[in-house]
Amino acid sequence: MSVIGKVDSLWRYPVKSMRGEELDEAFAGFSGIYGDRLFAFRSSASPKGFPYLTAREQNRLLQYRPHFRYPDKSARPINLTEAESMGANPVSADPSELMVDVETPAGKTLAIDDLALIEMLRTDIDQKHQLTLMRSERALTDCRPVSIFSVQSANQLAEETGMPMDRRRFRANVYVDLGSANGFAENEFVGRSLRIGSKVVVTILERDARCVMITLDPDTGEKTPAILKKVAQAHEGMAGVYGAVIVEGMLHKGDPVEVLD
Repeated sequence: MSVIGKVDSLWRYPVKSMRGEELDEAFAGFSGIYGDRLFAFRSSASPKGFPYLTAREQNRLLQYRPHFRYPDKSARPINLTEAESMGANPVSADPSELMVDVETPAGKTLAIDDLALIEMLRTDIDQKHQLTLMRSERALTDCRPVSIFSVQSANQLAEETGMPMDRRRFRANVYVDLGSANGFAENEFVGRSLRIGSKVVVTILERDARCVMITLDPDTGEKTPAILKKVAQAHEGMAGVYGAVIVEGMLHKGDPVEVLD
């Protein structure tokens, strides 16, 4: 085992394609980060295999700020202490206790299931998008349960594109600082396992194939196509990695990251 870096920041996204929230700690379970992408909006105009409305179609989604109505219930499984001491399964809070409210770009707060929110989301998009709310016990991720991206990769892309690079564009769950490593060093972890903190083990399964989402400014939704073009030309269209949680547990900002094999 060797320590190769530390956790720079932790993020989850209560509603798919809306703004994320930074956390000091997060529970990493087999199904993903607790509370991550718990909700999404299904669009009748999207493919069956990827049925969501995202910021690709409505970039103003990034300006909506979701937050859990009961922060203490959304922080970690409600039986975490017992689960860790007895080897029991972590249990999520009741769905009513994981309710999300959304602050709109205009500053109004609506419940995630308020029909008025759907009407706002349909503004300025093709009306063929008929929207319905989705809720899942598992994170409604694009691919694997957990995404990891290094600070060094963001820095390298800033150098390659000649522009500031807000790492939030990459919507990772775990941003890691790999010290003196080069950008995209996380590519070398594919097929290997990382221990993050004292307990959590994540097996890195594949690189993260990128789309137009990384061209969108995380605050304004403004597009910068040059970012995706550079990732396509210089990095085979991929940036960051996806993993599966093998050993569940709590993650904390500043936790050491070790390579196990």
